[in-house]
Amino acid sequence: MSIGYLALVLHAHLPFVRHPESDYVLEEEWLFEAIIETYIPLLHVFEGLKQDGIDFKITMSLTPPLVSMLRDPLLQDRFDHHLAQIQELAEKEIGHNAQNGHLQYLAEFYATELSKVRQTWERHQRDLIGAFKKFLDSNNLEIITCGATHGYFPLMKMYPQAVWAQIRVACEHYEENFGRPPVGMWLPECAYYDGIERQIADAGIRYFLTDGHGLLYARPRPRFGTYAPIFTETGTAVFGRDHESSQQVWSSEVGYPGAPEYREFYRDLGWDAEYEYIKPYIMPNGQRKNTGIKYHKITGKGLGLSEKNLYDPYWAKEKAADHAGNFMYNREQQVQHLYGIMQRPPIIVSPYDAELFGHWWYEGPWFLDFLFRKTWFDQSSYAMIHLADYLKKHPTQQVCRPAQSSWGLEGFMNTG
Repeated sequence: MSIGYLALVLHAHLPFVRHPESDYVLEEEWLFEAIIETYIPLLHVFEGLKQDGIDFKITMSLTPPLVSMLRDPLLQDRFDHHLAQIQELAEKEIGHNAQNGHLQYLAEFYATELSKVRQTWERHQRDLIGAFKKFLDSNNLEIITCGATHGYFPLMKMYPQAVWAQIRVACEHYEENFGRPPVGMWLPECAYYDGIERQIADAGIRYFLTDGHGLLYARPRPRFGTYAPIFTETGTAVFGRDHESSQQVWSSEVGYPGAPEYREFYRDLGWDAEYEYIKPYIMPNGQRKNTGIKYHKITGKGLGLSEKNLYDPYWAKEKAADHAGNFMYNREQQVQHLYGIMQRPPIIVSPYDAELFGHWWYEGPWFLDFLFRKTWFDQSSYAMIHLADYLKKHPTQQVCRPAQSSWGLEGFMNTG
């Protein structure tokens, strides 16, 4: 029997970048890159876990702007073209690097991965929201909402009707796309101000997330810190971010994504290749851009981009497995320690930007896959859980008033 819980929460959001007035706008590639490197790889993880009988649990916010873009026919058509271009380049690279075995191996790796993306895109008939909904329906994925335009609520505080519109429109949009009302909400930037819980409760939202500071400095001080939710006076629950598990993934100093075996984000074929060769695959005006084909690894701290060694996905995947095992071990120790103090099951809430997994940290989806599998088979200290399911299991919590906070610099809405 487990003595605690781990709740992974991924915040999937991108700015609304649809530009029908132009044939080509670079910002639309933010969406295309996220589809290739984050959203479809996450679906691959979910599908593999389900196929292997692992009853995984994870929470994701899918914001209204992102859902709208993923279901937009114009952007779907443009993604088709974008993906075809990268596939063509990857196939071309296989022959182009015939005299360099390592580069050819990497080109073949990318061609295979892009082919898998294409197959999944077409198998789901370009409807990734429908694909994610299947896991919502199976109760493996808990999908929550966000502000309608991801507006920063504290800056709208003087206009309560604007805040209400952000919340109400988001709820209506969610129900339109998923066939049910949302249970939870990711506050944009996890930014909370005193009193917003009333409007959240009026919209029927059962819980929302804020930064750990929102709970640690709540009034009265919560007895269990961030390791149990609190209830506001409206009855809406508040979950706070766990600093320890967040730092292991986010930190530029001690976080996993900085390992030398992992892929270097800032070294890309679009900048490395000879200009006339790469010209068909960069911007129409001839300016270079990232292509998504990256041949180098982080290698070591303090090295310039020109000093990076060649990437090897085999060893990067091995490192992701090691890191998943380390993360699991640390959560076991954390849960055991907290349970001894609290004398009740703690919940560790670990929220991250979804795009970290795959786009910024290429190996992130592998890490999640290993973590789910290791959690399922190799330990018994904690269970993964959805936040809504936790509230059903533990319906009694301390009533407090959260502190104003965000997950920006130092947690207090600082911007500098």
